[in-house]
Amino acid sequence: MIWYPYQQMKSMKAPYEIIDANGVYLYTKNQKLIDSVSSWWSVIHGYKHPVLTEAIKSQADRFSHVMLGGLTHEPVQRLSEKLREWLPGDLDYCFFSDSGSVAVEVALKMALQYYVNQGDLKRTKVLALTHAYHGDTFKAMEVGDDEDYHFILQAYGEKKDVIHIPTEIGALEAAFESLHEELNCFIVEPLLQGAGGMRMYDVSFLRRARELCDKYGVLLVFDEVATGFGRTGNRFVADLVLPDILVLGKALTGGYIGHAVTVANHRVYEGFYGDAPEKALMHGPTFMGNALACSVALKSIELFEEGDYLSRIRRIEEITRRELDGLVHEQIREVRILGGCVCVEVKDGAVLEGYQQFAYDRGVFSRPFLNYLYAMVPYVITEAELVQVLGVMKEWFSQLLK
Repeated sequence: MIWYPYQQMKSMKAPYEIIDANGVYLYTKNQKLIDSVSSWWSVIHGYKHPVLTEAIKSQADRFSHVMLGGLTHEPVQRLSEKLREWLPGDLDYCFFSDSGSVAVEVALKMALQYYVNQGDLKRTKVLALTHAYHGDTFKAMEVGDDEDYHFILQAYGEKKDVIHIPTEIGALEAAFESLHEELNCFIVEPLLQGAGGMRMYDVSFLRRARELCDKYGVLLVFDEVATGFGRTGNRFVADLVLPDILVLGKALTGGYIGHAVTVANHRVYEGFYGDAPEKALMHGPTFMGNALACSVALKSIELFEEGDYLSRIRRIEEITRRELDGLVHEQIREVRILGGCVCVEVKDGAVLEGYQQFAYDRGVFSRPFLNYLYAMVPYVITEAELVQVLGVMKEWFSQLLK
């Protein structure tokens, strides 16, 4: 029996069974659905893309996987080189893993060991944001701040090595002033906090964080698992403010297969490089640098570049703002739009009960959570398809008035 995610198995509603997928559409036996959430924000090119499918098939004809322990291969070499060329600044050193959560764990481990390697054992604390979500593995949960997901950590008592602050410059400055000697890193989901409520904030906060990290010698970590590859309207938020460590996942492979990468700058990498074996990064996911994943990631990046995706995302944002202009309801707290993301936050999550089936009946797959009705559509969506997704949202609130 399948144990499904984020569900009380005793009371869960039967999931929709997908028998095919193509473009922006998912198909059940009796319905054709626009996937408005891109399979947890990853399928940016849509389903069954011929270029990506061929990349997987072609690599599988050679080999699907070999370990990176003592071995290497062309796809992982080419992807590392592509990311080195493509990413901003001196983010040049790629450590691959098999999921975003693990890639976050690697980043946090890098940050701590970077200082341990220098003999600095005081920098054991991590600064993070309130409402943060960085994954469901244990250290990722610890730097997260969402009791709906991570209440299990209450069993350990109060967090001792993680400090959470709101996205306010005053709080940021106060935290650095009092804690800078103990901090090894500041980790953020830049501009857009995803599972914590699709919360959006200004780039000025990140610019000030970069200044303070430079002043006090603290590493800045961007978790762009969700925000990377255009979701905020920027290619990467790292193009605006340069972190020391960058974490990518989800859309890295176009949503075809699980893979992630933790990318370090020269300063971090050189903190591990030397003659002492104990200064090496002792981490090694079995499927890191998987050949199928690297091959499809290369093609996904190629499609992103050649398809002028940033223009597509700007158009998605324009249409979304136009269609949702004037959307008001006594239960709507706020409508937030940024790049390829829209979120309607309601005052009471009960207002969204039944929305998933309502959308299904109208040809849209949606998955609201808590107080948040949102969409993160594939970038290949047409205007008519996007208008359909947004129209279902508007129809839901209009029928609530009746």
